[in-house]
Amino acid sequence: MAESEFARRIRDSNSGRLFGFQLESAEPGRAVILMRVRPKHRQVHGVVHGGILAALADTSAGVACYMLLPRGTRLATIEMKINYLEPVEKGTIRAEARVLRKGRTTAVAECDVRDTSGLLVAKALLTFSIGRSETKS
Repeated sequence: MAESEFARRIRDSNSGRLFGFQLESAEPGRAVILMRVRPKHRQVHGVVHGGILAALADTSAGVACYMLLPRGTRLATIEMKINYLEPVEKGTIRAEARVLRKGRTTAVAECDVRDTSGLLVAKALLTFSIGRSETKS
């Protein structure tokens, strides 16, 4: 799948519309997704909610993995661990994911989430299940 098609699919997806995810780049085994912080992203203490940072990391890592697979292959997150290192109040958040290993049935990726200044604000490790390709009838 071409990067521009991925960019459109992410932008038009439910999570893309809800959170404002924008694909910066994607290639086999790597992806970068941006999110501009808006008031709707902040929790009661004025910082971006951890679940939103996790969704951003998950989406970026999923795209990085998917870029290694044949078109139509099903991919699902089966495990995720994330460390929140710094609070984020404003600016643009950048999630850069890399595939560490792709096997026949699973893939493992990591994602660095950084704020506008480049400070590492979260680090995620994710495992994905690789399924069979979707078949068209």
